[in-house]
Amino acid sequence: MKRRLEIAIRGVVQGVGFRPFVFLLAEELALSGWVRNDSRGVFIEVEGPEPALSTFLERLRADKPALAIIDALDARWSEPVGLEGFEIRHSADSGEKTAAVLPDLAMCPACRADIEDPSNRRRGYAFTNCTRCGPRFSILRALPYDRPNTTMAGFALCERCRAEYEDPRDRRFHAQPTACPECGPRLFLWTPAGERLGEGDAALDGAAAALVQGRIVAVKGLGGFHLLVDATNNAAVHTLRERKARWAKPLAVMARDVEAARALCEVPAAAAELLVSPQAPIVLLRQREPRPVAPEVAPDTSQLGLMLPYTPLHHLLLARLPFPVVATSGNASDEPICTDERDALSRLGRIADLFLAHDRPIERHVDDSVAVVVRGRPQLVRRARGFAPLPIPSPRPLPAILAVGAHQKATIALAAGRQVFLSQHLGDLETPAALSVFERVIADFLRLYAVQPVAVAHDLHPDYASTRWAIEHARAPLVPVQHHHAHFAACLGDNGTDGPALGVTWDGTGLGLDGDIWGGEFLVGGIAKATRVATLRPFRLPGGESAVREPRRTGLALLFELFGPAALEREELAPVSAFSPAERSVIGRMLAQPLNAPRTSSAGRLFDGVASLLSLHPRASYDGQAAAALEHLADPDETAAYPLPLRPGTPATLDWGPLIEALLEDLRREVPRPRIAARFHNALAAAIVAVARFANERRVALTGGCFQNRLLAERTAAALERAGFEVLLHRQAPPNDGGISLGQALVAAAAL
Repeated sequence: MKRRLEIAIRGVVQGVGFRPFVFLLAEELALSGWVRNDSRGVFIEVEGPEPALSTFLERLRADKPALAIIDALDARWSEPVGLEGFEIRHSADSGEKTAAVLPDLAMCPACRADIEDPSNRRRGYAFTNCTRCGPRFSILRALPYDRPNTTMAGFALCERCRAEYEDPRDRRFHAQPTACPECGPRLFLWTPAGERLGEGDAALDGAAAALVQGRIVAVKGLGGFHLLVDATNNAAVHTLRERKARWAKPLAVMARDVEAARALCEVPAAAAELLVSPQAPIVLLRQREPRPVAPEVAPDTSQLGLMLPYTPLHHLLLARLPFPVVATSGNASDEPICTDERDALSRLGRIADLFLAHDRPIERHVDDSVAVVVRGRPQLVRRARGFAPLPIPSPRPLPAILAVGAHQKATIALAAGRQVFLSQHLGDLETPAALSVFERVIADFLRLYAVQPVAVAHDLHPDYASTRWAIEHARAPLVPVQHHHAHFAACLGDNGTDGPALGVTWDGTGLGLDGDIWGGEFLVGGIAKATRVATLRPFRLPGGESAVREPRRTGLALLFELFGPAALEREELAPVSAFSPAERSVIGRMLAQPLNAPRTSSAGRLFDGVASLLSLHPRASYDGQAAAALEHLADPDETAAYPLPLRPGTPATLDWGPLIEALLEDLRREVPRPRIAARFHNALAAAIVAVARFANERRVALTGGCFQNRLLAERTAAALERAGFEVLLHRQAPPNDGGISLGQALVAAAAL
């Protein structure tokens, strides 16, 4: 008996070969009907014998393309209408725009084989792709995801590419960016003055020769420009740092393949899998000793941010080089990444010696994602290429909410239906150029998904650029969300739960409900409501933001909190000797009065203070530098812990005073600094377990920028599990402020 099925599928089902998969499956089962994309997902009508239709329905999930993600599949049985044959219909753009946009994906093995095959017409072609790989989000202009709605609209397909594009049995069927040397984008090499030096292979050869000579080459990639230089040439790396004004922050490195990566770093199996995945992020790995890259690539850290070539262009270039390359964002410090070649000549002309560019437009900038393996699984530090803008699913429908995120590591989020679409990493909102990109991404998301928000969620801090934008420009009611509640909610949402749980929310700074600067908080509750049950003992930050840039100020403040004015005479201690007597006198008055010395409970600043006591970075040139140095200094075999007692109160307080006193005694006894650093980390992990027992919540969420620290995250999670608690870690969104917008959207949705 014949029946008909009407099927609606939502999720990541466009741009992954889902329609040809459906076509071939229907053909195999001798079913008739049609399939099409629309702005919400994929829709299918199919007729045939009921057993065959049941098999079809089962195999839609079981045999779907590897890159597809089915969030919802709704099927309705009805009477047949006499459909004949099976066809792939043109896309429709009616209805709400909730289709998940696929991120840009790394080159697949089949395309790599094509560009390496001497007999293939795409041999050496830098823009080869198929439905399994290539640009998506960075070229998309509108939904549904079809070629006319991308920046490839201006490249008319040649006869052979058109035949592949229209053949459901070809892996390039409806691969929207597909092209070949005859009809696709072209590669060229420019001087900073815009003089063209070569095209195609000649451009690649010229760029490779320049890198061998120690020169800096700006390369237009998938979501923007990279600045490339020989990673083994310290003089060349120094020149790049000097021109880019990026003095100490580690630089990412691109290696030719996994074997080359293993020559640079320790690459466990989980990290190797991540490096070669379709997402292909930068992975933070421990360097081998002696270090094979130039010292200035990653000074003061044992880690290296390592990635593999993820586009044909990068692969073809690295194949011409005998060394790995630094591949850092194509921008000057504090500026957005360049995406347009003419703009790049203007903005990067004083940095790069040559420009390897192409004529495929980039619709929106997308930085490289950064990940670290925590407890055998990936955890994102920066969510961008390969991951954004994949949505975080919600177990229940959400009102349409725009969340504008934090000030640093900014992202925005848009709640719609049962999904929260999380933007790519936008950077710190410190400059007019950065704020302009932030505003463009907001407009981009609202246009792309055709959503009119019923509310705009923002941080409590009035001086955040994102908060100011919400107050000045939002056209919907505002929902302020406390910073650490947003962190907590993001971790819960990342794990598919509303709570209840204990949220350990540790970061650098965030405005608290009492007007103080929070950052070492323990919240009990869930997305809808959370109560602060414990915190770190507060101390003062002399100079406010100056203390963030100068860990020595925080170290001196910790000593002053414990010992009063006598601390200013302890010149045997690094934070004291780092200042002149006159400077110490001024800071002492700031702390005693207090004047321009706000109170904080920040765990991130506690890390800074302890790092300064161990003579690590009295001044920090980038966010988290001192804390990262403290993590990498720690002896992994040390098991002892300093005391960090929990004092009763509302909220209860973790008193770091005994910890600092014990640490000072170890310094006096000349205990090796790696053991001191490890004892500090162990104390924090043990204290978190003590608060978890006090709070009596079975689940514990670890969130906030401090939990980018793998040593802290892994030791705390292991200690909690030994004590019988369930641990929630971030996986889809970063624990740092890059996840704040997700949490804001979820808290605001619960409030409404």
